[in-house]
Amino acid sequence: MGTVGPSFGSPTSGAGLDVSATVSSIVANLEKVETPWKTQLSTLQSQDTVISSLGTLLSSLSNDVSALTDFAGILSQKTGSSSDTNVVELTAATSAAMAGSHSVIVNSLAKTSSGYLTEVASASDNLTGAITLQVGNGTTHTITLPTGGGTLSSLASSINSSGAGISAGILTDSTGSRLSLVSATSGGAGNITVTSNSLADSSNGNAPLSYKSTVTGVDASLNIDGVDLASPSNTATNLIPGVTFQILSPASTDSNGDPVPIQVVIGNDNANVESAINTMVTDYNSLIKAINAQTGNDSSGNAEPLFGSPTLSLLQQQLLSSINTQNPNGTLDAIKNASDTLSGTISIQVGNGTAHQIDMSTLSDQTLSGLASAINAASIDATAKVVTNNGLSTLTLLSRTAGSAGALSVTSNIVDTTNSNTTLNYTHSSDIPGLTGLSINMNNDGTISLDANTLDSTLNSDFSSVVGFFQGVDSWGMTTANVLNQAGTSSSTGILKLAQKANSTMESNLNADIAREETLISTQQKNLTTELNKANEILRLCRRSCPAWICFTRPSPATTRSHNDHRPRSQTQ
Repeated sequence: MGTVGPSFGSPTSGAGLDVSATVSSIVANLEKVETPWKTQLSTLQSQDTVISSLGTLLSSLSNDVSALTDFAGILSQKTGSSSDTNVVELTAATSAAMAGSHSVIVNSLAKTSSGYLTEVASASDNLTGAITLQVGNGTTHTITLPTGGGTLSSLASSINSSGAGISAGILTDSTGSRLSLVSATSGGAGNITVTSNSLADSSNGNAPLSYKSTVTGVDASLNIDGVDLASPSNTATNLIPGVTFQILSPASTDSNGDPVPIQVVIGNDNANVESAINTMVTDYNSLIKAINAQTGNDSSGNAEPLFGSPTLSLLQQQLLSSINTQNPNGTLDAIKNASDTLSGTISIQVGNGTAHQIDMSTLSDQTLSGLASAINAASIDATAKVVTNNGLSTLTLLSRTAGSAGALSVTSNIVDTTNSNTTLNYTHSSDIPGLTGLSINMNNDGTISLDANTLDSTLNSDFSSVVGFFQGVDSWGMTTANVLNQAGTSSSTGILKLAQKANSTMESNLNADIAREETLISTQQKNLTTELNKANEILRLCRRSCPAWICFTRPSPATTRSHNDHRPRSQTQ
């Protein structure tokens, strides 16, 4: 065991105290009180690193799921092709576009009304009078030149700023200049009409400036899937629902002179959906592996920072709960107040089983909650639940039988009598009850595996159910997205965020304790150094005057004065 205290050395050495070594020894002993604090602080900081890493992994997974639950996201994207891009070229498709093939025949293109005024010798000629213009059946606009007259340029400027829906410009060639008028509205509804015209060229004998129409506006003529249709513009929107395409030229003709149909194919963007789901699986597994790694020891045999932490177990529970969430098959229309009184009947059949009818008039509780209880109490192989979200309440239905044998057939005649007798129709959203329906299976270590080929088959055969699985009311996707958003570091009440806050508070307290102790030790170190330096100086002075003697002062028995008494060391023992 080490000795703490001053070392005076040999009495005859002439050396003083080793102040530095003595103070360092004492300070080191004092600093031992900080050791458990610093050890705990280091542990908390290691936990912070792991929590931050888990938060990053959780955020990545949350973004993956959000991309699939976004109504305008990956699942809404479409692919498209045209068998002849010289005739029809696809430009966009919304989520309303349905996968399928369409036959398109372009008979003629749309045209935009245009014309011009009589040519004048020079663009600077002085013009007088007025002109009244109209586009289609719209409002007439009269453009009157000033009393002193104007030029083609001032006339064009007045037309452009009039709001008539006509674009005016000046065309100049070797013979002169003329005012060009082009309708801002294509097709038959945009034809330009001149209802009055008193314009004249005062620089050329008041020659009248008449208007001549060069192009009559007409709609494009098409036949889509056997139906004759018209488009006012050569950019056709929603003639195929959700699809926008450019009409570039009339269809070619075959040997008999008949137009050749163009095949337009709209498909779901399976490749990107599969990639997004695969990314979700990969990021989920990365998170699970990181959690699993915290349940044991590191390579040195020391416990991982979050070993035994309730934070870790709570996060595991939430992830497993969300991953095993059952996806409802469909819902009734949402209502504003779950307490509204309902009437009417609903018929529910599971697979080829017996259809069961619930009559609201026979129930004591004629609300959504009462209806859900009646369905759950009946001999129906389905589960009903009332879900409230964003101020709206709806009833969801989930078949208890997987696969096609558990398909729900629902006929709803339920009426919300509190809200203008609104009928609550049933909307089927998905036949996929859980992740296994997407060919995603759980492994023994908590990770999941994806069968990409089977997923592709599901997307091809029942794409709408995949959409419902991620985006339906109370769906797996919406539930999981909410859990992930609430569990991480971005939510003020998230498991990881709360763990960070708790650690931060403890770290702050520990740092304050250490800082106070350091201040105390620093003060003691200074005081010790001062005191020992003084003692060292006295000792050195004494040894310098009598190196082989002990020198001390005592009162004289004969006087009241003190005197130095020098005696050999042996006489003082």
